[in-house]
Amino acid sequence: MDAPVLRLEHLGKTYRSLKALDDVSLSIAPGEIFALLGPNGAGKTTLIGAVCGLVRKTTGKVWLFGTDTDVDPVTPRYQVGLVPQEVNFDPFFTVAESLRIQLGYYGKRADEARVREVLEAMQLSTRADAPTRALSGGMKRRLLIAKALVHRPRLVFLDEPTAGVDVELRQQLWAYVRKLREEGTTIVLTTHYLEEAEELADRVGIIDKGQLLLVENKTQLLEQMGERRLSVTFSTPVSTLPASAESFGARLESGGLRLTYSERHGRPPAHRLLAALYTAGLPVDSVEMERPRLEDVLLEVLRAPPSRERPSPPAMR
Repeated sequence: MDAPVLRLEHLGKTYRSLKALDDVSLSIAPGEIFALLGPNGAGKTTLIGAVCGLVRKTTGKVWLFGTDTDVDPVTPRYQVGLVPQEVNFDPFFTVAESLRIQLGYYGKRADEARVREVLEAMQLSTRADAPTRALSGGMKRRLLIAKALVHRPRLVFLDEPTAGVDVELRQQLWAYVRKLREEGTTIVLTTHYLEEAEELADRVGIIDKGQLLLVENKTQLLEQMGERRLSVTFSTPVSTLPASAESFGARLESGGLRLTYSERHGRPPAHRLLAALYTAGLPVDSVEMERPRLEDVLLEVLRAPPSRERPSPPAMR
């Protein structure tokens, strides 16, 4: 197994009496897409800032590409890109000039081919010579992403990259993130659009009040904690369920015209309930099955009592 691209060990950040990060340990592998989820103020942006050198950590260790950032805080960060939540470029430069300057910030030589490549990828080619202050909100977001990628980073942080943008840009960004992963780039994504995390992430971490509550493979997490929802519509009202179906704990709704059942982890599979309904001769008209949602898992984790064990830091390689 390859060495982690990013490793955090007992990372903490305290602002006076506020613990913005509380003993966070995490390891992220090369080429994975990791979704860091949590409510506003949970510590996501503080964690990213501590890794990128924008926030001075209080305790703990940060390794980037195997380098301890306390020993060398500069060199490994040349290989990191960040798309921040806030617009942070000079409004008096053109779009292309902003990218050329960004290359210089990261010690890269002038590379017009790379500038054109990123402009095209973010569909900014026609605005290359426009002053950045003249861009729309969506175009400014595209430029932030382009700036984060122009120096070919090995690790990219996308902090709410699609906040306030249209559906078209969101879909384009999803496609480009997949392309980056195919090229070996590691992505850390924070988002309140949980369908993004469901669509893109390999693993999910949930953070709240500065504590990392859970880190798990996305598919396994949905299987373990998610629930599939069965909805059955009857052509005529059903007053009572047969004993074979009632034992599942399904509910009749809408005056007996609808039955709902949650296939939580450990409960009988929904197909057995359907078989019981058909065997009993109930007037089934239509059947819908809703897959587990990451949103439900997130809410369940955040609402759980704070008594769970935190993940232990993975061994260094």
